[in-house]
Amino acid sequence: MSSLSRELVFLILQFLDEEKFKETVHKLEQESGFFFNMKYFEEQVQAGEWDEVERYLSGFTKVEDNRYSMKIFFEIRKQKYLEALDKHDRVKAVEILVKDLKVFASFNEDLFKEITQLLTLDNFRQNEQLSKYGDTKSARNIMLVELKKLIEANPLFRDKLAFPSFKASRLRTLINQSLNWQHQLCKNPRPNPDIKTLFTDHTCASSNGTRPPPPVNTPLAGPVPKPGAFPPLGAHSPFQPVVSPSPSAIAGWMSSANPSMSHTAVAPGPPGLVQAPGAAGFLKHPRANPGGPGMDFQMAESEHLMKRMRAGQSDEVSFSGSTHPPNMYSPDDLPKTVVRNLSQGSNVMSMDFHPQQQTVLLVGTNVGDISIWEVGSRERLAHKSFKVWDISACSMPFQSALVKDATISVNRCVWGPDGSILGVAFSKHIVQIYTYSPAGELRQHLEIDAHAGGVNDIAFSHPNKQLCIVTCGDDKTIKVWDAVSGRRQHMFEGHEAPVYSVCPHYKESIQFIFSTAIDGKIKAWLYDGMGSRVDYDAPGLWCTTMAYSADGTRLFSCGTSKEGESHLVEWNESEGAIKRTFSGFRKRSLGVVQFDTTRNRFLAAGDEFQIKFWEMDNTNMLTATDGDGGLPASPRLRFNKEGSLLAVTTSDNGIKVLANTDGQRMLRMLESRAFEGSRALSDVNVKPPIAGSLGPIPNISGSAPQIIERSDRTQQSMSIGNLAAMESSRVPDVKPRIAENMDKIKSWKFSDIADSSQLKTLKLPDPLSASKVLRLLYTNSGLSVLALGSNAIHKLWKWQRNERNPSGKSSAAVVPQLWQPTNGALMSNDVGDAKSAEDAAACIALSKNDSYVMSASGGKVSLFNMMTFKVMTTFMPPPPAATYLAFHPQDNNVIAVGMEDSTIQIYNVRVDEVKIKLKGHQKRITGLAFSQSLNVLVSSGADAQAS
Repeated sequence: MSSLSRELVFLILQFLDEEKFKETVHKLEQESGFFFNMKYFEEQVQAGEWDEVERYLSGFTKVEDNRYSMKIFFEIRKQKYLEALDKHDRVKAVEILVKDLKVFASFNEDLFKEITQLLTLDNFRQNEQLSKYGDTKSARNIMLVELKKLIEANPLFRDKLAFPSFKASRLRTLINQSLNWQHQLCKNPRPNPDIKTLFTDHTCASSNGTRPPPPVNTPLAGPVPKPGAFPPLGAHSPFQPVVSPSPSAIAGWMSSANPSMSHTAVAPGPPGLVQAPGAAGFLKHPRANPGGPGMDFQMAESEHLMKRMRAGQSDEVSFSGSTHPPNMYSPDDLPKTVVRNLSQGSNVMSMDFHPQQQTVLLVGTNVGDISIWEVGSRERLAHKSFKVWDISACSMPFQSALVKDATISVNRCVWGPDGSILGVAFSKHIVQIYTYSPAGELRQHLEIDAHAGGVNDIAFSHPNKQLCIVTCGDDKTIKVWDAVSGRRQHMFEGHEAPVYSVCPHYKESIQFIFSTAIDGKIKAWLYDGMGSRVDYDAPGLWCTTMAYSADGTRLFSCGTSKEGESHLVEWNESEGAIKRTFSGFRKRSLGVVQFDTTRNRFLAAGDEFQIKFWEMDNTNMLTATDGDGGLPASPRLRFNKEGSLLAVTTSDNGIKVLANTDGQRMLRMLESRAFEGSRALSDVNVKPPIAGSLGPIPNISGSAPQIIERSDRTQQSMSIGNLAAMESSRVPDVKPRIAENMDKIKSWKFSDIADSSQLKTLKLPDPLSASKVLRLLYTNSGLSVLALGSNAIHKLWKWQRNERNPSGKSSAAVVPQLWQPTNGALMSNDVGDAKSAEDAAACIALSKNDSYVMSASGGKVSLFNMMTFKVMTTFMPPPPAATYLAFHPQDNNVIAVGMEDSTIQIYNVRVDEVKIKLKGHQKRITGLAFSQSLNVLVSSGADAQAS
């Protein structure tokens, strides 16, 4: 439901309440799920109307939605059960126990048994925990306090507990304004019109009693007789005549399109000078014309709208000046074949293909690194680890933030319009701008302390034919910077929540910026400091990004709500309303869904461990691919300029590159050149035997690829969020021959270790207190070693990148460093009372992206953040103690825990509960392993059995 439809429901609720339709009000509240009336809920609970209480709740949540919802329903049903026992109505109590409370037995069997045993007592107050139970009224009031806390903490009730603030009788007011507006359109408006019905549009009859023909050519800005206002419809004062809406006013976003626009992260310079702000009427707030009360300035466009409305044309009007015929889809058009696997080494947060060099990929990671890859040769052309270039020039809040926590992540990295410059937005305060040469050299250009908190997005634009940098951040602002000097030119304020993404664009000569915030608000800004021109709600009301089609004529957005509902939509720019909603997302996405557009034809989004594709003119999902498996729950993705390649993040800190037939042909040519050993720099211009260009064809050189540039092109982009992805799934797919050929070209074989001379020893430095190492493992990235000692303390050694070890991978030739966060925190396990840590069964497991470590030393199981060493949570206190741990390969929140009592418990961290308990071994669990491709868990025990 669109935001305007949602607001209409609130207007109807207000009207019903004012007209005293009490039952209907609460029925609409429950059916719409937009407003939870806490006062009504309290009244029903205090009255003991339990059926109505649960019916009303059902419009907002179900028992199984989350632990808060489960607790809410449990408390209500428990109270109903106790009241039946208090009345000695055993039959009713048994009925409640069987029908209402038994559902909770699967979550807490012991608690259900305890509740059942109350039936055996003459007075349930004999139970120690219920000994203070008073009378029914006081018990309900005490329960209400707990219920209110649970409801307020439940994310499903977020933004539903407060009724929006607007004036009384607002619906009546709008109707009255509409009648005034209709009256202005009358050819012979009467001074005191008589309103008799709302079912048809109003018109004043002509003097002879016949209805005059509707005028078709009356400019709104011309002289209009001032009509008399309609009498009030209800308890509110009369309103002055209201202006007729203009298609270019706030109700519509754009009026025409510029077909040369191709990248939402880069708004290229317009062909001419920017017009005066008055020309940008499509983003301006309505103003009154001195020539007539409430008239709009937009003469020609208003006249066009009046003609359209009087002629009875459809509201679905496109002002783009172009039509979009149905696209013909060919399976070869979509990049679905995996042709490259790149190992980045840390979790990829953002990617962007070069706007001209089709196989050059920019990558940013969760540890602040950026890399530039030549996809064709699999060569990393450049790599920069994060560092502050000039700490003295940075603000004190930023310096303090670094001292408290030195970890920093790339939120967004993007190429400039011609690929000679790139920008990186970080999770703390700053953006860094580099210049880039065709030889792959990166040079520092600008470092800007841009925002207080995280910088969530960065893009390039061209206001006044001047290249600028657009940023947004946690401080709720959008800022525009000169790309040469770094001087701030504009700052836009008006969002009430951190700004999540920006989308610069232009229509004709009018430059503007769309922005989205994490409260779901969409705003648009001109470069004039006059404030936001539009204010709309994005579907899902949370993290949303916006992107235009390659020709700049169609606007799309993709977002995910806090509850995990994802929305991919196309906007009707002429009305600021949703034109179509694309289907195919899972009911609850496991992360913020990312998307991209290509070729004016296709949309792609990462969801459910897959890449899903849509045609722009068809709301049904076209096809999907899992990229041969290994994708996270919501993979990040990026098309190159021509749409022949698609880069996708993987759950093992890597990138997969998928190609269509054009991309395969291009990469096959590069692969064959590399295979032939051709390293000479030469100019190559290959024209594939198909319509349309494949873009530049790079040559492979020994150190850096020489890329043949074609005509200037601009990028095609979207805004990437900065929430961490989850893990992988697998669906069977066919791997084409090109991948097999590549495997033959690059076949790897591990050398055998034949004698001791091939072995090297290395002592790990440890200035801390010495302890026996009980468990030792490599991180998945191969950059670190993690140990768990007999004192229940973890130690992490990292290999640094330097001249002796440029890859930063573990090596016996270089001594690693014992690493700790700046706060000096230690990862220390809880130790059980029964045994010392050394005697206890120590166990440890790493998530696939090395972000979390799960560990136990005889006490509770602890979950640590590997970046900060902070304890995220502890669970499962002994006995029995945990003896082996394993993360689920597809979801870091699902953990298998082998126990000392021979059971295996499948635990969900997100909801803090054991989902399944597996039994079959006779002695403690000694090993657990999830299959990467099959839905199978293998276990071993001290009873010498494997299951």
